[in-house]
Amino acid sequence: MLRKAKVSDVRTIHKMINNAASQGDVLPRSLMDIYGSLRDFFVYLDRDDNIIGICAMTIIWENLAEIRSLVVLEEHRKKGIGRILVEACISEAITLDLFRIFTLTNKKEFFERLGFHEVERTSLSEKIWSDCFRCPKYPDFCDEVAMIIEL
Repeated sequence: MLRKAKVSDVRTIHKMINNAASQGDVLPRSLMDIYGSLRDFFVYLDRDDNIIGICAMTIIWENLAEIRSLVVLEEHRKKGIGRILVEACISEAITLDLFRIFTLTNKKEFFERLGFHEVERTSLSEKIWSDCFRCPKYPDFCDEVAMIIEL
């Protein structure tokens, strides 16, 4: 089941993100950051109401949103949960009149199947100067591809 995240989900979201970060799948995030951006998150629950997937849509600029922190527990991958989460984020962006949505990812094929295409990172200048500039991987060690969908 898909729903918006709740305050009671923060510690689970934090654990999922940082476990995935330790494997190089996403960037780590602090508890404070997750509390501050909780409204950005969707969660996907299994039949027992355990969170098995998360994803956030963050507004970057007046015409740009980002899909970030997409994590699906390994034993639940390849079941369409990631697609459901990303599509929920895209739907919310459209509701807010945001029709350019990007991601920085090492899962290029996944996002291509959803209609995203690769772009030069320099085309996302607002993003680079807001988040990327503070990232320890920037600029020489970044292993992510910039991808965008324009609706």
